[in-house]
Amino acid sequence: MKAEIIRIGNSHGVRIPKPVLEQCGLSGQVEMNVENNQLIIAASQSVRKGWNEAFQTMADSDHDGDDEILMDDTGSAAFDQNEWQW
Repeated sequence: MKAEIIRIGNSHGVRIPKPVLEQCGLSGQVEMNVENNQLIIAASQSVRKGWNEAFQTMADSDHDGDDEILMDDTGSAAFDQNEWQW
């Protein structure tokens, strides 16, 4: 498929037909890269993609007790028990 490069203000662009966008699953923000003199346009990945699965895997594999609370539930450290002097 051929497309014309068009002027858009001080920039240039290419009109992408709706069926091509749907086939590629592109919408909103995209990632653009140049590789071997080719323009690659790909769907933008979420910065936190996969975090939920990673956290769940970490929680499921807690065999070392590394998810235990480090401080007691009072929310204060030992130095908070003494009166402070300025």
